[in-house]
Amino acid sequence: VQLQASGGGLVQAGGSLRLSCTASGSIRSINVMGWYRQAPGKQRELVSSSTSVGSTNYADSVKGRFTISRDNAVKTVYLQMNSLKPEDTAVYYCNAQILQFGGTTYSSYWGQGTQVTVSS
Repeated sequence: VQLQASGGGLVQAGGSLRLSCTASGSIRSINVMGWYRQAPGKQRELVSSSTSVGSTNYADSVKGRFTISRDNAVKTVYLQMNSLKPEDTAVYYCNAQILQFGGTTYSSYWGQGTQVTVSS
């Protein structure tokens, strides 16, 4: 199982970026998919998550600016980031709770991380 993230980059404050993360491999089912971020010198924190039935959760710092969505048919989760601030600068990681074919429990998988840099 692999998670491939893309969409990071450099943007000015107030700008927008859209992150994508696609899961591939021997996947029977995906439960929660989400995005975390880690800024230099800080712990990794949850940004947003989405369950398989569309329930969503956001960190207070991104509410009203970021929107998570997912397309279960293509095993992809997106993060639309608007009104970006310099404090949003971090490496963003996607995460998914995946049940593999032949497995009995969901396991947590991480993408490789994509850098988001917001200049002031």
